[in-house]
Amino acid sequence: QVQLVESGGGLVQPGGSLRLSCAASGSIFSINAMGWYRQAPGKERELVANITSGGMTNYADSVKGRFTISRDNAENTVYLHMNSLKPEDTAVYYCNADLIYVDLDQLHGMDYWGKGTLVTVSS
Repeated sequence: QVQLVESGGGLVQPGGSLRLSCAASGSIFSINAMGWYRQAPGKERELVANITSGGMTNYADSVKGRFTISRDNAENTVYLHMNSLKPEDTAVYYCNADLIYVDLDQLHGMDYWGKGTLVTVSS
């Protein structure tokens, strides 16, 4: 019914930049908050940043000033611009969307997750 597909991960040197994208598709009625989480090896998944449909943003302290989240509501897409990357940013980054979808002419609310994209920061 609904899919979230991330792209943009990869290997980057410390101090470098990457942009992650996540596109939501399917029988979507509306999307409330969209966000990015990450999970490093041996650690729990943590919030990186999220953004409401109105554009209000929230960031983890560890990424403030380096990462910027944005979204294109018309395209149901959220972006994460990552600058000044550090080795400790290495993780699988997951897209999340709190959305309402249509099924059998009824509206349903659900939290969806993408499959993740790996970001490796290393020299």
